[in-house]
Amino acid sequence: MTELLAPATLGGLRLQNRVVMAPMTRARANADGTPGPLTAQYYGQRASVGLVITEGTQPSDDGQGYPATPGIYTDDHVAGWREVTDAIHAGGAKVFFQLMHAGRMSHPDNTPHHRQGVAPSAIAPGEQIFTLAGMQDIPVPRALATEEIPAVIDEYRHAARRVVEAGGDGVEIHGVAYLVHQFLALSANRRTDRYGGSLQNRARFAIEVAQAVIAEIGADRTGIRISPGFAGMGLDHGHEGPDLYQYLVGQLDRLGLAYLHIVHYGGEPLLHDLRKLWRRTLILNRPERPREDFGRDVASGLADLESYGQMTLANPDFIERLRSNAEFNQADRATYFGSSPEGYAVGYTDYPCLDD
Repeated sequence: MTELLAPATLGGLRLQNRVVMAPMTRARANADGTPGPLTAQYYGQRASVGLVITEGTQPSDDGQGYPATPGIYTDDHVAGWREVTDAIHAGGAKVFFQLMHAGRMSHPDNTPHHRQGVAPSAIAPGEQIFTLAGMQDIPVPRALATEEIPAVIDEYRHAARRVVEAGGDGVEIHGVAYLVHQFLALSANRRTDRYGGSLQNRARFAIEVAQAVIAEIGADRTGIRISPGFAGMGLDHGHEGPDLYQYLVGQLDRLGLAYLHIVHYGGEPLLHDLRKLWRRTLILNRPERPREDFGRDVASGLADLESYGQMTLANPDFIERLRSNAEFNQADRATYFGSSPEGYAVGYTDYPCLDD
């Protein structure tokens, strides 16, 4: 446990400890995609961790998948997020924005322009999505033409610049479930051009997004999140295989990114193989990590930082509870997304601290 609470270096940043607040969609943004009225308080409460990774933030209108998720591509977005980054920095943490283009996991009712979602191929995920009118089937997306892809990549680049303007320390490219992952997965990508077919072609989009972000803000401000064992949202990870992720991680390592963030759902041999391929900071998230294993991956050297989701959501003073071995609050899943009938703050900024 002492290793988890020790300072660390991430790129050119000094972190006050090795705990990362994982990105978690909260669906509490304003209608225009600016952070909601309590967002700065929410993140500021949890800024005793070393690194905060924001909720998935769309880089464009096309990138929005769900209602009330935030954006980071307009002047108003930048101004709203500046209050959030100031609150995080005041608490001592650094902050990376997770850039999340939802791709086919979208519905026209949820986007500002009400257009059909875009994806590698015109294949619906076969799932439903929440809209303000209730649950609806996700429609078949529009397959991106080859000549359109550079413009989509440029959306990530532009959003990365806006992150820095908003006071963010860097960007995490979301490579689980959404557009980047959809290019990786054969179940979502049936392309026959340079972005489909072979594992090298399917990895091309992720690599080019990383290159674009690096060119805009630098490798030491750029991270990526992947999950080789992820299954869901119409993606069959069994067809991706370890070879694809070994190739992808090897290529990304050459770019000198600040970190690789792995969400681990099983397959320890591949996890250890990726650790050997990655020469910089590795953040590891085990979604069902028991308390007795807190700090174990850092202590063993398998990870440099450990990320925690619902535990930091429910415990604003997560670090103090670790230090004092105090009992943890339990997260209320019913209030994860959007405001509740009882009020906007419920399940958001009202979790008690030990001092309370």
